[in-house]
Amino acid sequence: MASPRLETYCCPNRDAATQLVVNFQPEVFCGVCIGSASVGLLLTILQLLPKKGQTPRKMLKASSSSTILLLISICDILGGLGIIFRSSIWLGFPGFIANISVVNGTDVWPSAFCVGSAMWIQLLYSAGFWWLFCYAVDSYLVIRRSAGLSTIVLYHMMTWGLAVLLCVEGIALLYYPSLSSCENGLEHAIPHYVTTYVPLLLVLVVNPILFRRTVSAVASLLKGRQGIYTENERRLGTEIQIRFFKIMLVFVICWSSNIINESLLFYLEMQPDINDMPLKNIRSAALITWIIMGVLNPMQGFLFTLAFYGWTGCRVDLKWRKSEIPWESLSSSTVGENAYPSPVNYQTSIHDPKKISSTDSQQTDEAISMLSEGNTSSDERLTRSSPIYQGW
Repeated sequence: MASPRLETYCCPNRDAATQLVVNFQPEVFCGVCIGSASVGLLLTILQLLPKKGQTPRKMLKASSSSTILLLISICDILGGLGIIFRSSIWLGFPGFIANISVVNGTDVWPSAFCVGSAMWIQLLYSAGFWWLFCYAVDSYLVIRRSAGLSTIVLYHMMTWGLAVLLCVEGIALLYYPSLSSCENGLEHAIPHYVTTYVPLLLVLVVNPILFRRTVSAVASLLKGRQGIYTENERRLGTEIQIRFFKIMLVFVICWSSNIINESLLFYLEMQPDINDMPLKNIRSAALITWIIMGVLNPMQGFLFTLAFYGWTGCRVDLKWRKSEIPWESLSSSTVGENAYPSPVNYQTSIHDPKKISSTDSQQTDEAISMLSEGNTSSDERLTRSSPIYQGW
């Protein structure tokens, strides 16, 4: 799981709240993390692999949205590998990890491993948060016809730049001037927690707003495509709205326990003695949410693939087919040979409104297909309602 408490655990003079959760059944906790991360990792990879019986698709350029969804899954896979590696070392070499608690110890490798593994996990999951934010931004821009594959470079710069900047800044402030003096005051810990939870809170607050505006824009596009709002188009808009809801539901399920746990631990830190009897229920709630974090955080990758693509099945096709991309939208093939239409020559088309209408409808179909990719039923309805399908 990903928690800033794992970085503070690397401090020999860690606070009492961190000591409480990290020392609570460490063998059970590490086993839970390994089991959850392993299952989530295998199921995520199974979801992304090509399946037998898939409809062959032509080799088209992947849309920016499908690229972002793939990158989110990659971040979750790499973060899960980090959790498995760190928990395995903690579980298999308890004496090695115990050296972290030795103040002014001569062996730097335990502390280096603690800091390095915690930074790896935090960096990958933070990057996943930023990519999820970029997905919401890209969905809104695509439906407004202001985005495309060219914007993916900007998303890379923003995602990796901000993830690295916030991670390094938070770690530097926490461990300044050395590991032996970190956690001596809130001026060390608070900036670290802020830089960790900023991208998470950004997704929780901003993404629902962007998704809501995107759904409204989708309804307007579907109404304006042919001047009517048919039952098929209404269902397509509803399925896009449900897809966004599933994405936010998975995110809330996987990370709400982190926010609750951190709030409880901060409350315990402000108490003179966290072992007082009146605080027993709060301590129990903090320990329960700590274990829940170990289960839900590593499962985010698999749950996201369910929200993105649905259950893709277990019949894996290990034969590599040059004509297929497993994460590409099924609906891309409905818009012709090219992923994007040719620009309209308005000088030659000014007296041909049907040509302009057909091109606008193609652009609308492509924008909608990027948001509904992976949903076979939506793609079929989009194809049937497309003017290309109707023979315009």
